[in-house]
Amino acid sequence: MNQTDSTDSKLAHNVFFSLKDASDDAVQRLIDDCFSYLREHAGVLFFSAGRLVSEHQRDVNDRDFEVGLHIIFTHKKTHDDYQAAPRHDEFIERNRENWAKVRVFDTYVM
Repeated sequence: MNQTDSTDSKLAHNVFFSLKDASDDAVQRLIDDCFSYLREHAGVLFFSAGRLVSEHQRDVNDRDFEVGLHIIFTHKKTHDDYQAAPRHDEFIERNRENWAKVRVFDTYVM
């Protein structure tokens, strides 16, 4: 199945945070803020956030992060609205100081 029409395709938004302070408390604070500020947005079909699975250390495992955020939106417009939402901006302001690196992977999914 070829997904050429992005207007009706679900969009998976995956974000991986590498932290300056990667202590257990700092990791948990970021996860808690993900749930407090990012979960309840219009168009979210699936939401989850959590810490790196430390016991998975195969050559193919990317381990350059502490927290992963995973959201599936109904379509691109709901994702774009989320990006402009005040709670999303507040989440960034509350947490950006501790981010060493943020990687975002957006894909259309079936």
